[in-house]
Amino acid sequence: MTDPLHTDLLELAQEAARRAGALLRDGRPADLAVAATKSSPIDVVTEMDIAAEKLITGLIAEHRPDDGVLGEEGAATEGTSGVRWVIDPLDGTVNYLYGLPTWAVSIAAEQDGETVVGVVAAPMRGETFHAVRGRGAWDGERRLACRPAPPLDQALVSTGFNYVAQVRAHQADVAQRLIPLLRDIRRGGSAAVDLCDVAAGRLDGYYERGLHPWDLAAGDLIAREAGALTGGRPGERPSGDLAVAATPGVFEPLQRLLEDCGAWHD
Repeated sequence: MTDPLHTDLLELAQEAARRAGALLRDGRPADLAVAATKSSPIDVVTEMDIAAEKLITGLIAEHRPDDGVLGEEGAATEGTSGVRWVIDPLDGTVNYLYGLPTWAVSIAAEQDGETVVGVVAAPMRGETFHAVRGRGAWDGERRLACRPAPPLDQALVSTGFNYVAQVRAHQADVAQRLIPLLRDIRRGGSAAVDLCDVAAGRLDGYYERGLHPWDLAAGDLIAREAGALTGGRPGERPSGDLAVAATPGVFEPLQRLLEDCGAWHD
């Protein structure tokens, strides 16, 4: 049996992600990385980010005014319906700034504290991933499934790095310890897209420290619905300390390695 509420939430998330993705794609100046019309190119990115979040939250308020909202750009309302939206209007801002295609709009809906719907739209890749709890994960009409587990030394794993120099230095140390033990490490620049790439079988695993709920919520559900395992430190859920997602068979040994390397602290 499908839950009509979850179907409604999915359709609203998909429409909001589509509109926000189009705004970001079509509104980005071609010369953004060297834009001289603003005080800095970063200001233009921030304006686009805020505009995308306002578009999303406005559409949600129009259709579901009693829902709560948590957004990267400051949207925060409690709501009274038991549903809360967790929104990252532009995940991968540096990629967006430089004209790289790996950026996304990430929208999740929680019901009573559990994520039930996730949508990640990556307009420049022509992909929109979605999942509803218990119904699998999809890229459009294509059902997603994570890869069969390879030995850890043949696993392709993605990660991300903080923009605070001291934190980055420790993360680089962790990566240096991991590289000889894996096939290789990738750094895509968007947590939401990395999680969806685990779901789509393009990566064997992904880990990162320092993520926020809006970075994780939609992609984590999509990865799990595609058969991946997700978590944080051993026995914990994904959090700002550590988020890990991987195909079964890679997840636990990768998680143990990250614990041994101290990937959960700065």
